[in-house]
Amino acid sequence: MAPDAADLAPDYQFWLQKLSIWEQASSKETQQDTCLHLSRFQEFLKQMYEILKEMDSRAILERFPKIGQLLAKTCWNPLILAYDESQKFLIWCLCCLMNKEPRTPGESELNFWIRGLLSHVLSAFRFDVKEVALFTESLGYEPVDYCPSLLKNMVLSLVSELRECHLNGLDTQSRRMAPERMMCLSHVCVPLVSLPDFEPLVEALLTYHGHEPQEVLSPEFFNAVNEAFLSRKIILPMSSVVSLWFRHLPSLEKAVLNLFEKLLSSKRNCLREMECCIKESLLPQAACHPAIFRIVDEMFRSVLLETDGAPEVLAALQVFMSCLAEALEKEHKQSAIQIVAEHRNGVSITCRTEQAQNQPCVKERFIPGRPAKANEFHSTQCWQMKFSLKTYFPYGAPSLTAMLSQRPEAIPQRHRLQPLLHISQLLREAVEDHTHGSQGDPFESWFLLTHFGGWVDLAMEQLLREEAEPPADLLWLVVFYYSPQDGRQQRAQTMVELKALLNRLLMLLRSGPLSAADLQKAAEIPSADPRPPVCRQLVRRLLLSLLLWTPEGHAVAWKAVTHMAHTDAITHEIVGFLDQILHRSDLLCAEASRKLAGELLQELSPGPARV
Repeated sequence: MAPDAADLAPDYQFWLQKLSIWEQASSKETQQDTCLHLSRFQEFLKQMYEILKEMDSRAILERFPKIGQLLAKTCWNPLILAYDESQKFLIWCLCCLMNKEPRTPGESELNFWIRGLLSHVLSAFRFDVKEVALFTESLGYEPVDYCPSLLKNMVLSLVSELRECHLNGLDTQSRRMAPERMMCLSHVCVPLVSLPDFEPLVEALLTYHGHEPQEVLSPEFFNAVNEAFLSRKIILPMSSVVSLWFRHLPSLEKAVLNLFEKLLSSKRNCLREMECCIKESLLPQAACHPAIFRIVDEMFRSVLLETDGAPEVLAALQVFMSCLAEALEKEHKQSAIQIVAEHRNGVSITCRTEQAQNQPCVKERFIPGRPAKANEFHSTQCWQMKFSLKTYFPYGAPSLTAMLSQRPEAIPQRHRLQPLLHISQLLREAVEDHTHGSQGDPFESWFLLTHFGGWVDLAMEQLLREEAEPPADLLWLVVFYYSPQDGRQQRAQTMVELKALLNRLLMLLRSGPLSAADLQKAAEIPSADPRPPVCRQLVRRLLLSLLLWTPEGHAVAWKAVTHMAHTDAITHEIVGFLDQILHRSDLLCAEASRKLAGELLQELSPGPARV
């Protein structure tokens, strides 16, 4: 829908005044003010074009008598012409003023004048050949090649200077670039960050670290780079992205919000699509640094609180954590390769760490080719990282965090019950223990558990595998995950009901061929039951787990699921669970369960299958 001309009138007058001010002064403050307004002015040009293209030239001049003055001033502002797509929108606006069939000398003269402006805009970044021809020829350049070559050399020169200052910063203060110059240089780059020729300079600025107590680059520069990166107008190496988000918190927050919008505001994405979207954002790779992880994690916490633990948010958090674990493992492998190479060259791990911290280094000599000790590169079932878990989860009990960070799929089937019981005991102690005078915050414990949802899936599967009495700790873990807001007594009551349901389901399994009707009857909850929907969700989850993880359940799965999925909301919930099973299929599920989940998902999901 095109904007209304009346709505644009105040902006029209505002920008006409701004352009007059920018035209009359060329001070540093004026240039900075221009840079700060570039994105807004580009949006104004775009809206102006949407209005002009619906009018003929005569109607435009009647409605906007000063339109020629505004566009002419714009044509002679190099900062506007260099910014993003402003030049394109300006050309389109000028073309709207052209008379296709001029009837009067005035209209012909207007066309001639517009063609002159278009010619200027299209050649705005070339020098006048008459003025520089002799000079460029003496340098061995053709006149048309001089400007781009000059620009390239200027950028390379600045990049070299920045890198030299960065490398020699510890040795001499005189060779460092002054903070004022850095600030000025970052201001100049604001309208140019999306130009390919300036990418090396943008990267060099982002990775430059001086020793000043305050940031030497302007917030406008960080915002411009972040906006260009998020809109895919520039491609940055990982080190530059981490530096950007580490040095400028608003840019990191905007990147996370941008990811949330993609994951949660549209129709439900399958977890494979979520995973691709999360990896493309580079946030998991950047979150290998604990400071960045804790900001991202805090934003997930806020969204979970605002949405009362919406399943989509939980799924997004758990997919993010799996991407983070993958990024940490990759980083660990790269570090291990580097350490092995340094051992071969006779440089110790201690020396490398001290160099990374810019501390004096005393080299320890090793025998070249000596194999590292076994415990130096021991691969465990936990996350592989160079920072401690405490730096990622500062409020969680270290023993609990260490247990949760183990990968459930790395534990053999026969050994999985013990860590599950231990995790449940640690959580229960944190939530319900009164021995130290007060209970812990249930939400904090639950939030920590939600990062590692694979353990809850494993607990549900383990309950169905237990032939003896179901362990109380497993029941508590499952109930707490689904109803963290319940008090101790209410949680105990839910555990009793869950245990009774589990016994009824297991008795059906042992008594002969299953039927969907028997399962539905065993799990039926009276319609007048005052319990919240989350309890019903737990019952459905247990039923779905039985259908997927037991051979007897496979035969009646489709009929039983059809009985359950009697509303759109429940169907949506079941689709989410099946999608989750497929996403973790390579880790925790047998081939038969994986195949069945895919078939059910294909039947329940609108559109193409997500297998």
